[in-house]
Amino acid sequence: MRVGVRCFASLREIAGERTELVLPPGSRLTDAWLAMVDRVPALDAQRPYVRAARNGAYAQWDEPLADGDAVAFLPPVAGGSPQVGLTDRPIDLEALAAIAIPAHGAVLTFVGRARDHSDDGREVLELEYEAYPEMAEAVLAEIVGEVEERWGAAVSVVHRVGPVPIGEAAVAIVTSAPHRSAAYDANRYVIEAIKERLPIWKRERFADGSEWKRPGA
Repeated sequence: MRVGVRCFASLREIAGERTELVLPPGSRLTDAWLAMVDRVPALDAQRPYVRAARNGAYAQWDEPLADGDAVAFLPPVAGGSPQVGLTDRPIDLEALAAIAIPAHGAVLTFVGRARDHSDDGREVLELEYEAYPEMAEAVLAEIVGEVEERWGAAVSVVHRVGPVPIGEAAVAIVTSAPHRSAAYDANRYVIEAIKERLPIWKRERFADGSEWKRPGA
């Protein structure tokens, strides 16, 4: 059987972005990974940090594959009203805040901006974000659904992809709820879930090179 394989961020730089594998019937995701390692041995050292996806959803390594499947190997991860999704343009914070409704007395906005220095003190010239867009949109919608069910909050969340100049917003989250405690809790839940689950990666560009970072770094 034939399966398509995509790698992202630091893995893409090692193995390339897209390829096709021919695997025997009964193969599993782990077999696809081992086939990629056979082609590109440098991938082997990355295995403890990699998550696998099948047809746009996270999957266990022992999940069986079928002919025509779309496989992705992901390094750690690190629309409308409400607006939920990715954008390659500056984030419109005013539009995000439009989720507020008269019954909600608390509206909280969190903005994560591109910083001019890394945690180790090096000057950062620019950030770049790369995402697995089809999967990222689904994960964001899932997170928003969890927040709405748990806190009864309305949520807008937009994450930048591509280059992000220093000082501009890389991610923005607006939560609206009847009371401030729910708005705060919902907002924190969204950003922590993004860091844990969203298939998106950050690269810091320095004067002497660049470096991929894990979520939250």
